[in-house]
Amino acid sequence: MTTFTVETIEPRTAAGIRSEVPMAELSTVFERGFAAIMRTVETQGIAIVGPPFGYYPRMPAETVEVVVGFPVAGPITPDGEVEPFELPAGRVVTGTHVGPYETLEQTYGELMAWTGAQGLTLAEGMWESYLSDPSTDPGTWKTLIVWPLA
Repeated sequence: MTTFTVETIEPRTAAGIRSEVPMAELSTVFERGFAAIMRTVETQGIAIVGPPFGYYPRMPAETVEVVVGFPVAGPITPDGEVEPFELPAGRVVTGTHVGPYETLEQTYGELMAWTGAQGLTLAEGMWESYLSDPSTDPGTWKTLIVWPLA
């Protein structure tokens, strides 16, 4: 069982690439997006200051809309698909999923049950920050889930 907390967070400046794709193509968006963003911030001399993320403005349907990105030390200049982005501020629920991405759905179920039991209402637009090196054992991967409250 994941432990969830309510926090108030500040906005974070980021560089991102927005896409809308079928769920089966999501991993290619991350691979392509992270590489392009790293090239852009390196060219512009801006430091990456946090782990990569996937921001989901709405619940997936037949397709999933996602902004893949990295928090950065300062504003970036748009470059091709790479654009400035800001992870929002406000009251959020956070919890850390441990395990492969394929089991995230279970942690999301726990988060929704926990917020309901606490009398909290989730807003639209949530994100995952990927805290582990993907070359390590997937059973040990840590993914921070951040979901704003309404």
